[in-house]
Amino acid sequence: MDASTARIGFIGFGNMAQAMAKGLVEHAGFDGGRITACAAHFDKLEASCKPLGANAVHTPAEVAEASDLVIVAVKPYMVADVLTPAREALAGKAVVSVAAGLLFDFYEDLLGAGSHHLSTIPNTPIAVGCGVIACEQKHSLATDEWETFTGLFGGIALIEPVAGHLLSTASAVAGCGPAFAAMFLESLADGGVKNGLPRATAYRLAAQMMAGTAQLHLATGTHPGAMKDAVCSPGGTTIKGVAALEAAGLRNALISAVDATLR
Repeated sequence: MDASTARIGFIGFGNMAQAMAKGLVEHAGFDGGRITACAAHFDKLEASCKPLGANAVHTPAEVAEASDLVIVAVKPYMVADVLTPAREALAGKAVVSVAAGLLFDFYEDLLGAGSHHLSTIPNTPIAVGCGVIACEQKHSLATDEWETFTGLFGGIALIEPVAGHLLSTASAVAGCGPAFAAMFLESLADGGVKNGLPRATAYRLAAQMMAGTAQLHLATGTHPGAMKDAVCSPGGTTIKGVAALEAAGLRNALISAVDATLR
């Protein structure tokens, strides 16, 4: 299997699956005609597939038969019921799960010994080519299947392997994180609007600032504390804002948000 010719299937085509497909087609030059998907509501599925040029089918078995790499993107509690009838069709396929909380042993039992599978948690920014895919280190993909997976998605997401017991924590940071970041973006823009900026201008400034700061860290590896210090002049406006955030408990609020997702 090769990334340049691989066919991708989605069992389930909700928000996350569509984000992955959109990222591939719009930001990685992937031919949408090599994507096949199934979902519970066929009319809605067809409408979602059409802009991407993807193929809508009715069953997981049809997805498996049309694909080399199959992405399982249904709700975790549905996975066993959805995949069991398609076990024979999935034999020999590379199966990549994006269902939270379902790790190697679950799929080994469900799909059987000798099956090829990988458990992952992606995030929604993959739709614009700036995603994260946290992967369980333990998997049973063949070398060429792993290389195909990373070749397909490495251009639109940071692929970060972690130990299985840490996959939920990685999901809290990178998977839930977009919601936390969006709240920060909205609140920072509210501060601008409160002081006279037009709403659209405030959102653009805050969003570009967040994107740029993140890219600066990724490009340089500079510690976030040092990046903060570089902007804070003695007695200046930025350090006063930093002090206000500290007084309001920003750090503790974010740490508590990660903790809350794991309870």
